[in-house]
Order: sequence, then structure tokens, then C-alpha cells
Amino acid sequence: MADLVRQAVLKGQNNKTFPKFSSGDTISVSVKVKEGEKERIQVFKGVVLKIQGSGTNRTFTVRKVSEGIGVERTFPFNSPMVDDVTVQAYGKTRRSRLFYLRALKGRAAKVRSELAVMREQREKAKAEAANK
Repeated sequence: MADLVRQAVLKGQNNKTFPKFSSGDTISVSVKVKEGEKERIQVFKGVVLKIQGSGTNRTFTVRKVSEGIGVERTFPFNSPMVDDVTVQAYGKTRRSRLFYLRALKGRAAKVRSELAVMREQREKAKAEAANK
């Protein structure tokens, strides 16, 4: 019975495919914002602090610093308000929850990262070398 309910819920959800990202990655989330009768897309760019949950309850939290104030937003993976997610840089971290970034300021709050473009070029070069 529970499986039937779960299948019905999953079927009703809009299953979008997002690129693979993890904690420490810098991503841009395109969010649909409704103001009155108009709807527009606003980009929220920041570092992924955590990914939690499973199935339809899966969420990710993104943190950015805007005018010296830290802003965090939690987005459900299945939300119709999330239009698109793009990975800007892949961060190199040893933890899955980066709450310690909240206490850091300036350069100390940076995560060592590799640009997404650089990683794609490196993987492309590896694939070409393997094919030769």
C-alpha cells in the first residue's frame, strides 16, 4: 500500500534533472519569483552548505554574502520554483556540512575550488587520450 502511495506522489512531482553537485560547490540557482501578476527569474549564486533528505524530501542549502550579510536559502529538489541549477565551480572540502563557514569572514570563508570549465576540459582531454 505504501509503495502505491509513494509511486503516485513521485509520478505527480516534476522530476527535473540537475547537474551533480555536492557541499562546497559554487552554484547558481535560477528561481522563479512572482511579483503581483508578473513572473521573472532571479539568480541566487552561492556555496552549497549541505544536501539533506532523500526522495521527494531532498533539499539543498545555498549561502551567499550580500553587502556583508550572509544569506542562506534552502531549495527543495522537486520545487516548481527552481527553474535551473548550474555549477560554477567544484569545491574541494572534507566535510559534507559546511556550517563553519557561517563564522568566517572575507577570504577565510572561501572554499578551495576548481572552475567547472576547467574540470570539463580536463575530463575531455582524458577521454581523448583514452581513445587514442
